[in-house]
Amino acid sequence: MQDQLQKQRTFALIGHGGTGKTSLAEMLLFTAGSITRLGKIEEGTTQLDYEPEETKRRGSIQPGFAQFAWQKNLNFLIDTPGDNNFIGDLPFLLQGADNAVLVIDAVDGVKPLTKKIWSEAVKAELPAMAFINKMDRERANFQMAYQGLIDILGIKPVLLYLPIGSEANFKGVVDILAEKAYLFEENGELKPTDIPEDLAEEAALTKEIAVENIAESSEELMEKYLEEGALTEEEMYAGLRDGVLQRTLVPVCVGAAIQNMGGIPFLNAIQSTMVSPLEHNPWLDADGNERPSSTEAPFAAFVFKTIADPFAGHLSILRVLSGTLAPDATVLNASKEEKEKIGQLLFLEGKKQTPYKQEVGPGAIVAVAKLKNTSTGDTLCAEKSTFVLPKPELSPAIISYALAAEEKGEEDKVFAAVQKLLDEDINLRLERNDETGDMLLSGMGQLHIELSVEKAKRRYKTNIVLKTPKIPYRETIKGKAQVQGRHKKQSGGRGQFGDCWIRMEPNPRGAGYEFLDEIVGGSIPRNYIPAVDKGIQEAAVHGFLAGYPMVDFKVAVYDGSYHTVDSSEMAFKIAGSLAFKKAVEQCNPILLEPIMLASVFIPDEFMGDVIGDLSSRRGRVLGSDSISGITEVKAHVPMAEMMQYAPDLRSMTGGQGTFTMEFALYEECPPPVTEQVIADSKKEVE
Repeated sequence: MQDQLQKQRTFALIGHGGTGKTSLAEMLLFTAGSITRLGKIEEGTTQLDYEPEETKRRGSIQPGFAQFAWQKNLNFLIDTPGDNNFIGDLPFLLQGADNAVLVIDAVDGVKPLTKKIWSEAVKAELPAMAFINKMDRERANFQMAYQGLIDILGIKPVLLYLPIGSEANFKGVVDILAEKAYLFEENGELKPTDIPEDLAEEAALTKEIAVENIAESSEELMEKYLEEGALTEEEMYAGLRDGVLQRTLVPVCVGAAIQNMGGIPFLNAIQSTMVSPLEHNPWLDADGNERPSSTEAPFAAFVFKTIADPFAGHLSILRVLSGTLAPDATVLNASKEEKEKIGQLLFLEGKKQTPYKQEVGPGAIVAVAKLKNTSTGDTLCAEKSTFVLPKPELSPAIISYALAAEEKGEEDKVFAAVQKLLDEDINLRLERNDETGDMLLSGMGQLHIELSVEKAKRRYKTNIVLKTPKIPYRETIKGKAQVQGRHKKQSGGRGQFGDCWIRMEPNPRGAGYEFLDEIVGGSIPRNYIPAVDKGIQEAAVHGFLAGYPMVDFKVAVYDGSYHTVDSSEMAFKIAGSLAFKKAVEQCNPILLEPIMLASVFIPDEFMGDVIGDLSSRRGRVLGSDSISGITEVKAHVPMAEMMQYAPDLRSMTGGQGTFTMEFALYEECPPPVTEQVIADSKKEVE
């Protein structure tokens, strides 16, 4: 097994949406003979995009998995989504890989989202390659895309293949290190040819730069290069692998996946430059204890994805970290301290599942069905040698929608249906908001929420309506007042009597509610004072202006009276509530709205449009920072103005803008907004 693992490659295809990652995966599977027909995204026939929602929108919304053999060596592939709505679990997916392949569109080059995705690969400390795709497309610009790797991402690339021609004239590649050229045949095969005269000088210069970069990865190679001025092809590839392993060099290939151009050179480059699972850095638990990526170490595996299968139930997708795993083994879920029985090991190729009857070692990606207590992020290990891999951090959800049943009385059915999606999509959050009564579904964007609901409808036959959630406004006061709250009721027999004097004043923003007991001389017995406090708090929940909770105020109870027979806790609670309502009316009540801190990432040319748009949303721009053509704009914007921001930003930037937002603070609403909110509240009550 050791020899097999030395040549095994496990890699994730990463990049922003539309770069052709799934088409590239399709070309690799076809070239390796794993599939017999080259599927197309446009026709919904690719192996890895099989969910109805994916074929409908012609793009990945969940990762695809496959394995194939090249030169008799096993390769495991993860095709990751690239849309900002669906990259939230990328840190988990990268835990399944030993290498990352960054796919760049030759037309669009490096986009803001590319930078975000690349930063996750850097954070995961993965050795990487790059593939510049779509060289056959109109406006394909290899030099622009290649330069973006250097200028925007800070990569030190080593170009392995130089394109011959571009757009409709893209027809082959120059192998830089071997100084050979190849033309693409119709079946993806390579036909040797001479290096075109117009590329000879560029190819020679590119090789010189590549060899210098490779030589810098090793003192020994650098000495030889300085002495002899050249390195053998074997030395160049050995140095390149060292640079990849140290994460200082990134090999670059080119092609046009949809035309089946460049599969063979790319597969050869994967085999010769990517690292094996045995070369992966030791895995670390939360306490810093190491677990080497070796067959000699005790078994451990990380569950990095869960998929709901209509026939097999939940499939746990796991990557073996160390040791070996055989079918029908009993293991420990170390994250939950529960035993699990492993049944069949399944190799996945899109929705196709193939049982694998042998044991698998580090780097293998297998699926296991019907684990009882295991979910995404859990670590499975040998019972006598526990190890827990820490879960990567997830990005916070940036948008929420309220869910409702189309027919009354089916709310629980809706909740149960969406709840089932949470097992396979760890970026979804489902909760009931006690304040507004809404059933809130939170996710990474509007499309994320809409497609999740579409999936729940299709799978669980339930009718769900999506609504914009209520904004959690707050109320507070700006003035001071001293009032009496008196409750007296006589109805034959024992009556009710409670009497209190309170002083109300504002508290600093964010300080919350404060209650002071200033009673002296026993004007109100001690056991009734908490009831006054409770009455005020209960009344504050429903506010005064529009029914929103009252916050940031201070109340002191300083006087009152009681009756030895008729006074009770309930009477003083009612007296406290009456006092609160009377005091608020005299304290200049105002409405507060939640303000979000928005961080918007856009190409420089859209900065003016985006800042103007944020200002029109009553936003306050805090600053901007531009690095290599990509600007980050930070702004405080009212939540009410950001509910539909995702599609607006997409439209404004041609899909190139991304954003995150989080709650920042509450601020006073402008009078027109206050009037509208109060009017809407009255309508709802009516």
